[in-house]
Amino acid sequence: MLPDLADWLPMDVDIWAWVGGAQRELHESGNTQLAVVLADVPAQALEGRYAQLDVVAPAIAEQAKTLGKPWLELFARYWHLIGRVGDRANGAIALGDARALAEFARRDDVRDCPSAPAAAEVLAMAMANTDGPGFATERLALLNSALEGVGPESPAYSGLATQYVAALLDDGKPGEAVVYAESALGRLRDAGRQPSWELAAAHARALLADGRADQALSVLESATGFKPDDPVAKDRREALLKTQILIAADRIPEAYDALPDLDVVREHPREWVDWAHAVVRLVERGAIANTWQLGRVLRQWMLYFEQTGGHRARFELALIAGHLAIGRQIAWQARLLADYAEAAIPELTARDGLEKRVAELRAAAEQVTEPAPPGPRDELVQYFDAADRGQNADPERWGAWLWPLSGTDLPATRRHTSALGFLGYPATAADLYWKPVVEDGDPAAADEEDVANLTGLLIQAGQDDRVERLAGLLPERLAHLTRARLYRARERWADAAAAAERAVSAGDAVEGRRLWSAAVQQLGDNAKAAEILRPLLDSPQATEDDLWRIVVLCTMAEDWASVRAAGTKLGMQFKTQEGPIDEEWHLIRAVLPTPDGGRQEVLALRTGPATARLLIPQPKGMEYNAGDVIVFDPRPLEPIPESEEEREGFLPPFAGITMLRPGGYTSWFFDGARPTEEEWAEFNQVLAERGWPMWVYSDESYTVRNPATGERIPGVFGWVAIPPNVTPAQLDAVLDDVTEQWAHPLAWLDLAREVGIEVERHENIVKEYGL
Repeated sequence: MLPDLADWLPMDVDIWAWVGGAQRELHESGNTQLAVVLADVPAQALEGRYAQLDVVAPAIAEQAKTLGKPWLELFARYWHLIGRVGDRANGAIALGDARALAEFARRDDVRDCPSAPAAAEVLAMAMANTDGPGFATERLALLNSALEGVGPESPAYSGLATQYVAALLDDGKPGEAVVYAESALGRLRDAGRQPSWELAAAHARALLADGRADQALSVLESATGFKPDDPVAKDRREALLKTQILIAADRIPEAYDALPDLDVVREHPREWVDWAHAVVRLVERGAIANTWQLGRVLRQWMLYFEQTGGHRARFELALIAGHLAIGRQIAWQARLLADYAEAAIPELTARDGLEKRVAELRAAAEQVTEPAPPGPRDELVQYFDAADRGQNADPERWGAWLWPLSGTDLPATRRHTSALGFLGYPATAADLYWKPVVEDGDPAAADEEDVANLTGLLIQAGQDDRVERLAGLLPERLAHLTRARLYRARERWADAAAAAERAVSAGDAVEGRRLWSAAVQQLGDNAKAAEILRPLLDSPQATEDDLWRIVVLCTMAEDWASVRAAGTKLGMQFKTQEGPIDEEWHLIRAVLPTPDGGRQEVLALRTGPATARLLIPQPKGMEYNAGDVIVFDPRPLEPIPESEEEREGFLPPFAGITMLRPGGYTSWFFDGARPTEEEWAEFNQVLAERGWPMWVYSDESYTVRNPATGERIPGVFGWVAIPPNVTPAQLDAVLDDVTEQWAHPLAWLDLAREVGIEVERHENIVKEYGL
C-alpha cells in the first residue's frame, strides 16, 4: 500500500497515480526494492533520512534512464535535490546538479510532466543558498519564466511564487514582495485552491521586512492551518518566523518563549542563519545568555556552510558570531572572524557594504578590554590545569590569556592550541604549534604527544602538505605513523595500511597495529586485520577498546581461541572452551542495513561476545533472514538504563557488521483477513512447534475488503521462514491444514505459484479481499 502520498507537494493526486504505475513497472522489470521504496522518496527528503535518500534516489534515476522513463527520472532527481537544497541548505556544491535538472525539465519528453516547473524552484533554492542577494536578479528571471506557463491550478505554483517572494526580498524590494505575495494568494483563492503554508509565511516575511510587524504576525497566525509543502519542518519554521516578528514588535518575553531550542534546529541548516539573527537580538536585550558554547556552535555552522558552498550564510554567521564574541570581551575571536568574513567576500556577487561591515567588526574588536588573567604569566599553565580539572575552564578566555605565551612556551602552546582547536580554529592553532615544534625546535627530538597533537590540528585544518612536510622531518617510525594518521583521516586505506605496516616494522607495536588493522579491514580483509591486531592480546598497552576490536575481528575470522582469550580479559565466562562459540546469552535488537540505505531493527539471540542469531523472518530481497548468524559491534547504540525497572524490559541495540553464517532460511509471504484469537493462537503454535519463525508486519490499521459485504475488516500480513531442510510444499501443506476451517482464508500466492498448488484459489482470494 502507498502512504498518504498527497501529503507531499508539489505533486498532486494524478502524479501519485502515475507513481503507482511506475512502481508496478519497476516490479515487473525485477527492481523490487526500488519499487518498494519509490513512494517513500519524498518522505526521505523531508524527514531527513538522507542516508537512504542518497542511495535510493540516484538508483531510481539511473534505472529510470535505463528503462527510458524520463518522468520517473525527473521525480527521483527532483526529490534528491530537495533533500540537498531544502533542509540541508546546500549551496554552490548543488548548483551544477540543480542547473542540470532545470535543463533536463525543458526536454520535449519531460516538459509536459506537471512537476517539471518545480525544477526551476529547486534551482532558485540552490542559488539562494549560495548567495541570495548575488543571484537575486537571475532567480527572478528564472522564476518569472517558469511562472509564465504555470497557473494557480498547478501544484507547482505555490512553490514557485514562494521563491519569487524570497528573491524580491534578497533583491532589497520588500514592498514589491508584499504586493506579489498578496497577488499570488489572491490568484489561488480565486482558483479555489488553498495556498501552501510556505507562501503565506513568505507573505508574513515580506511584511516584516517592510516594517509591518503587526500585520506580519496576523498573517502568520491566520495561515497556521494551511497545508505545508514541508510538513516536517513547518512547526519549527513557524516558531522561528514568529520569534523574528515578535522581536521586531519589541515583544521580547514572547519572542524568547517562541524561539525554537538549539536542539530543535541543530540538525537543520536551513534555519541556522535566521536562528542566529534572532538569538543575537535576544542577547542584546538580555533575554539569552551570551556564552562560549553559543560561539562554538556558530563556528561549526560556518564550517558546514564553507563545505557546502553557502557563501552568504557563512559570511553572515561570521559577523554575528564576531559581535557576540565582542559582547563576551573576546577580541581575538572577533578578529579571526572578521578575517574569515573578509575571505568569503570574493565568493559573493552582491558585495555592497560588506567590507564596511567587516571593518566595523574589526574596529569594535579594537575597543574591547579583555578580562585580566587569573594570575601571573609564568603561573598561567598551572592555573589552566587547575581550572581544566575543575571543568570550569572557559576556552575563549584562556585563548586570550595564553596567547602571549603560545608559540614560544611549549606547555602553554599545548594548552592554548588545544583550546583553539576545540573552538573551531585549527589552522590558527596549527600555525602557533608549528613554531616551537618545527621552526624553533628539532622535530626529530620532539615529544611524541606534540607531534600527534600538531598532526591532528593540521589534518583538521586540511593542511595535508604540511603533514607530509612534518613527516619528512621525523624519525622513521614516527614519520610512517604520521602519514598513516593522515591517510586514515582521508580514507586512503591502501596508503594508510602501507604506512602503518612500515610504522610497525620500524617498531611501533601499538598505534601502528591499530591503524594497520583498521585500514586492512576497510579494504575487506577481516582475517588479516585480526592477525595484525592479535599480538595486542599480550601487550600491557592494550586498552579495553583494543580487546573488543580483537573480539570482533577474530569472530569474523572464526579464531575462537583468540575470541575467548580477549573475552576472558574483559571478564566474560564461556560454557565451552573450544570450537565455535554458540551459546544462548540474551535477546538483543540487531540494527541491520536495508538495501535502500536505511536501517532496520531485528530481534536476535546473542550467542557470543559479538555474534547473534536472527529470530525474525525477513521479506525476500533482504540480505539476511531468520536463522542467520551475524557479527555485531558490541558497543550498544543506546545507553543501558540505570534503574532496574527500566532494564527489565530493555533489549540493547547493536549495529550489525557482517554475516558470519547464513541459516539458509527462505521466507514466504501471507496476507488476508485477521483470524479469531483462537485460530491465531493455533496458527502460532503449529509454526512454533516446527521451529519455523513467523512475524506479522501489519499493524492494527491494516484492513482488507470483506467480499460478502464490501466492508473493511481487520487484516494481517507477514512472513514465515522455513529452514533449508523443509520444502515449500511442506509449508504449503501445513498452512493449508491449519487455516482450512477459518471463516476467512489466508492467501500465500507466491508460495502457491512456487509449488504449483491451488494457484487460482489464491489469486481469487487476493482479488476478492483486495490484497
